[in-house]
Amino acid sequence: MATTRHVSVKARDGGLSALADRWPLLGQRWPLVVYLCGIVVLHVAGTAFFGSETIIRWVDVATFAALMACGAVCIEASRRLGMPAGVSRDLLSAWWLPVALLLPPFYALLAPIPLQILLQTRVRQTVIYRRVCSSAAIGLAGLTASLVFHGNVEELSELRAATPSALGMAVVSALLFTVINTALIAIAAHLADPDVGWRAVLWNRESLLLDGVELCLGVLVGLACGLNVALLALTLPPVVLLQRSLLHAQLQAAARTDPKTGLLNAATWQREADTEIVRARRTGDTLGLLIIDIDHFKRVNDQYGHLVGDQVLIEVANVLRAQLREYDVVGRFGGEEFVVLLPGADTAEARRVAERLRQRIGCMAVPTDHEVITVTVSVGVAISNVHGDDLLDLLAAADLALYRAKELGRNRTCLPASPLAGSATPAAAPIGRLPGDVTDDPAGELVGELVGEAVTEQAEPSPCPDAADGDGNTLRGDTS
Repeated sequence: MATTRHVSVKARDGGLSALADRWPLLGQRWPLVVYLCGIVVLHVAGTAFFGSETIIRWVDVATFAALMACGAVCIEASRRLGMPAGVSRDLLSAWWLPVALLLPPFYALLAPIPLQILLQTRVRQTVIYRRVCSSAAIGLAGLTASLVFHGNVEELSELRAATPSALGMAVVSALLFTVINTALIAIAAHLADPDVGWRAVLWNRESLLLDGVELCLGVLVGLACGLNVALLALTLPPVVLLQRSLLHAQLQAAARTDPKTGLLNAATWQREADTEIVRARRTGDTLGLLIIDIDHFKRVNDQYGHLVGDQVLIEVANVLRAQLREYDVVGRFGGEEFVVLLPGADTAEARRVAERLRQRIGCMAVPTDHEVITVTVSVGVAISNVHGDDLLDLLAAADLALYRAKELGRNRTCLPASPLAGSATPAAAPIGRLPGDVTDDPAGELVGELVGEAVTEQAEPSPCPDAADGDGNTLRGDTS
């Protein structure tokens, strides 16, 4: 059974492929490319327009330089602590917001640029277009906040006096800054991966809490700086301390996750799975355990290289995240194996979930320079109270089922045999002599045929299912 398909991609042949290698932005989805270029063009046009309309005053330049210096100190402090892998949060808006409130709009467009350059050169290098687009999005958000604030507050003395109207408008402008910046980034994230739901991009409790902290800090720093620039020396230590505390929490979270896929690492997954099993044992609920193994993954690494292999792992992890519920426990077990714990799932539901994951991963396409590759997976399924009562028993049972799926041709889902009387797990005999039956479902439509001691279910391959949300609810079409 073929597990890797090759599809020629003419659009990436020749010169365009070379351009995409040199300019990573050209390798992205074209709607995303157009959107990001539009944001940058708007930012450049706004900078040119407001730059020509702004009267440069040395007091404004000094205030701008002082706020940027404070941001640079925060960046250096975070660099010394260390930065977690993947997406990380910072509190740099505490310095961008005062620029929007205290200075002409032109400075709000400029503010992200020096700090993004410092992040790129001193903390973490990333592809340039991401830094440029991030600067443009922050600049446009700051421009909008600045226009709204200065359009409703005639004199900065009102802010220095902390009048209710000026404070209220400062909070409204800060909210507007946060909403616009978040929306611009969320649209880009959705265009980059349309399978990611809007709720996953926008509605994150931790991010909302951090946005609230940034809003408060920005307004307070703006008030202090409005009274006297020297007061920035008093606002800097608490912001740096909060930044370090935030990074410490992010580093702790990074220690729990697999750096390549962002899923739970094996040790953390085992701890959380043990907790769920104890809870299920106490309440009498069942749960399902899946072991998912990418078929012939070594061939992908050997033929296309480890970078493509890593991208396959990332895409598989993205499918798992998109198709599973928030409270399902999913992790990378090592190599090309993934594990999923399904609280509350019985045999039928665990099989449905396993089949949906198998089909969705089979439809996944990973582009390389000149072609698109696809992979298949084999899935072993085990159910608590049927194949074992603790995590080790369930892992052993699911592993036996996975081995059987590999033996029967891969790209299928298998359940282990029912355990013998008095045995906590299925007999660990050679897989061909497992007692009872092994259930194998290569395509979701079951046609049972008794072969020896196993029921081998075969059907024509089904088309790729449409996307489902994190609770398994179909968004388009039918995956049942």
